[in-house]
Amino acid sequence: MRIAVIGAGGVGGYFGARLAAAGDDVTLVARGRHLAAIREKGLTVRSPLGELRVPSEAVVPAISDLESPDLVMVAVKLWDTEDVARQLAPLAEGGAAVVSFQNGVQKDTVLRRHLPAGSVLGGAGYISAFIEEPGVVVHNGTLQRLVFGEYDRTESPRARDFLDRAVAAGIDAEISADIERTIWEKFVFLVGLSGTTSAVRQPIGVVRGDPGSRALLREVMHEVVAVGRAKGVALDPGFADDRLAFCDTLPAAMTSSMHNDLQHGNRLELGWLSGAVADLGAELGVATPRNRAIADILSPYALGDPAATGGAGVSAAGAASR
Repeated sequence: MRIAVIGAGGVGGYFGARLAAAGDDVTLVARGRHLAAIREKGLTVRSPLGELRVPSEAVVPAISDLESPDLVMVAVKLWDTEDVARQLAPLAEGGAAVVSFQNGVQKDTVLRRHLPAGSVLGGAGYISAFIEEPGVVVHNGTLQRLVFGEYDRTESPRARDFLDRAVAAGIDAEISADIERTIWEKFVFLVGLSGTTSAVRQPIGVVRGDPGSRALLREVMHEVVAVGRAKGVALDPGFADDRLAFCDTLPAAMTSSMHNDLQHGNRLELGWLSGAVADLGAELGVATPRNRAIADILSPYALGDPAATGGAGVSAAGAASR
């Protein structure tokens, strides 16, 4: 199985490196200073589970440089999904399977606009990992999990093949019998973690330890559950409480990629997280005041540090369309 990873950041860099270390044929697609550094010295992944290295020859600058992959893992920021999907069309039409481990619940809808519907598997990735500097990815903690599956709920040979390779590489992986529900279950937690750590500007330990911000965390997640149920997803009505209990098991220093991006003045995935919950809630007639407030509070930072962008903010809905 030839595996291509589009986006060699925290998620793509880590899982791509782990698969490559196990002997799989992995090619990373990167860009900018990260690409230049990997081409010079290879990709280094620092993890409590052991350091990983990917050689410089395993990276290319463009999707068009890929040589007939069997499976494509998409791990770019959500605003790049549309462009990536268009570029992946020839590969998917040639038989490549595509699985996105991006955040959000709208990613596969975007992919299917450009790719054969049967080429797209659903996926959810669970990890805290960031680019520390060009050419270096740091994995925080030991959580590193991939869940994926076919939308028709069958256990296909390609899903089983990828599962076997992921497990052999030391990745905690499984095939989901209801991948849409799995993606929404991750979304509940992700929106809660990203929204509250970013709004409070503190890691999860601080958020969950204060009565006020703990209540905010629960209510943010409860709104996501309500929106998902209104869309017909089989989420348990009390799932927010389940995720709150899960948050209590996380390392106190754990934070979200959106909080990390906020701290570094980078663009935020706000429009696809709390912003998306607020917008979907408005469409479905579900009240989402907590997520709307978070989207509005962080709106000036959606395109990056306002000082660096001339003070030009963007609404949560606008961020999703860019």
